[in-house]
Amino acid sequence: MTSPPRSFAALRHAGFRGYFAWAALAMMADNIEHVISYWILFEKFRSPALGGAAVLTHWLPFLFLSVHAGALADRFNPLRLIQISMGLFMAVSLAWAALFHSGAAEIWHAVVLLTLHGIAGVLWLPAAQLLVHDIVGREELQSAVRLTATGRYLGLVLGPAAGAGLMLLAGPALGLAINAAIYVPLVLWAARAPRPRSRSSAAHGFADVRAVLAAARGNGTIVSMTLLAGAASMFVGNAYHAQMPGYAQDLGQERADLAYGVLLAADAAGALVAGVALEARGLLQSRPRIAIVLNMMWCVALFGFALATSYPLAVLLLFAAGFLDLAFYSMAQTLVQLQSPPDLRGRLVGLFNMAALGMRAFSGVTIGFFGAAVGIHWSLALSAAVMLVAATALLIRLNSR
Repeated sequence: MTSPPRSFAALRHAGFRGYFAWAALAMMADNIEHVISYWILFEKFRSPALGGAAVLTHWLPFLFLSVHAGALADRFNPLRLIQISMGLFMAVSLAWAALFHSGAAEIWHAVVLLTLHGIAGVLWLPAAQLLVHDIVGREELQSAVRLTATGRYLGLVLGPAAGAGLMLLAGPALGLAINAAIYVPLVLWAARAPRPRSRSSAAHGFADVRAVLAAARGNGTIVSMTLLAGAASMFVGNAYHAQMPGYAQDLGQERADLAYGVLLAADAAGALVAGVALEARGLLQSRPRIAIVLNMMWCVALFGFALATSYPLAVLLLFAAGFLDLAFYSMAQTLVQLQSPPDLRGRLVGLFNMAALGMRAFSGVTIGFFGAAVGIHWSLALSAAVMLVAATALLIRLNSR
């Protein structure tokens, strides 16, 4: 008889506790940077298209480099890759600080820095996912994935408040310079952490891509979860975050900057509550059909947010969307990692990241550039509706097997 899942099982591993704490802090720094840079760019250029361009340039590295980053995580010590990625994050924050201090920020600067930021994320994620798998093992992987996602959203909850506080107390430039130091603890932890198990692989270059695609085609769960994550990212992703200043302003709040931070925090708080609640009770064990249904509910919540005219209702719907986002995404990622052969795990995780994160580049088109034509509310509503249709089709296909 299978014993029920333990609550917060992954936190029983000392190595995971260390990574969880410092990675959550690094994610807070990541979101502080976004909050400050998006607000300053919005204030300077007032362009929904620029918000779309920000999403596009930030996520394209995930589309083109995720499988190769997964191959690097298979071959090399993931701790060193994590340190390199943190160094890139720090460099980008310092570059933003210099630009805002001089008042010289232009659109091409945003393109370059968001691309570098994306490359840092590409290096970090597969390495972190394999590291966590090594620390906790197969049986407690879902707990680790869900808690890692919870830590990411903890950073999203704290990031807007910390970013707003830094802008108020220190100004955008000094605030971003201070922000660069927040990445340092994870760098130091990775320097002291025990080396994970060694990996080796004979595949190189495009052979990596061919091998991983062949492995994915032979596994229905990996295919369905990668398609689900990819479609959600392509049609919606998190492109609406870059447009959040516009949503806050359209909802009629006198202090649009404060309302903007609350909306971002509501989405993140929903995910944070999901992680804690689901882990505390050991609920929603990973099943492909459950992941799809949760995704469909996420689409409904975002559709409602997009067309809401009441600010409190918009906050509530974003909270629900955040809850459902963490639930379906962490489940899909867990299923892919559990189904992946050990020698290809990094690359299959990279393939999933390519879909789940790289396809967000296209959500910059569906919500950002399309929003410039029809308005950001209708662009998000229509994107969520299309995703709902796609998820329904995927569920029908899965049920017919």
